[in-house]
Amino acid sequence: MGSKEKALTAAIILAGGKGSRMQSEIPKQYMKINGRPVIYYALEAFSESSVDKIVLVTGNACIDGMDEKTYCIERIIKPYKFEKVIIVTEGGKERYNSVYNGLEALKKHGKVPDYVLIHDGARACITTDLIEKCICEAEKYKACVAAVPVKDTIKISDENGYAVNTPDRNTLWQIQTPQVFEAGLIKEAYERLYNDTTAGNITDDAMVVEHYMDRTVKMTMADYKNIKVTTPEDMDIARIFLKA
Repeated sequence: MGSKEKALTAAIILAGGKGSRMQSEIPKQYMKINGRPVIYYALEAFSESSVDKIVLVTGNACIDGMDEKTYCIERIIKPYKFEKVIIVTEGGKERYNSVYNGLEALKKHGKVPDYVLIHDGARACITTDLIEKCICEAEKYKACVAAVPVKDTIKISDENGYAVNTPDRNTLWQIQTPQVFEAGLIKEAYERLYNDTTAGNITDDAMVVEHYMDRTVKMTMADYKNIKVTTPEDMDIARIFLKA
């Protein structure tokens, strides 16, 4: 009997944030941590993983006289030789617009993958071990998200800021990325989202699958170090994690 053929995997890395909470003139993904741009670290981890190809989705800012797409190609992908990055495309207004653009770009480029990983480029502390773990879980469950149990008590408040409910902490998870799905599942979910004129606030890909495909999503135990770099304080924390 022959060995099982390896599933084809593709990663969509989102680098379209404007970083308003970072209080920086340049998007946070291009700020430097330990001498390299934030987005470098996610691209490095996915390049060193078993992922077959990478789609980088950028914003539309102008940096050093270049549009963001050109800047990524000339200042990051080429110098660091990220050869798995096969497509660089511009994102949209919201996160889900950028994911959809990434899926559409992937559909037009060669063989359709079996599984798609979606990752926030601002999560610089992602590891290849976690990427591989998520791929394995997706092959088993068809849909999984990197996540960690919350450590703090969570309160639900009313519109005036008064606590009205305290959910059981043992049932609460803090969602991270990558989020990994069978390709057909995530593509159809996003097609349904785009045809829904009443779609509400979408904050992650698991929500799209849960709502439009009526599917449960498996929580994959991640790492508390896999933070999203959003504020200046996060930069300091990520610098320590990455140096270690």
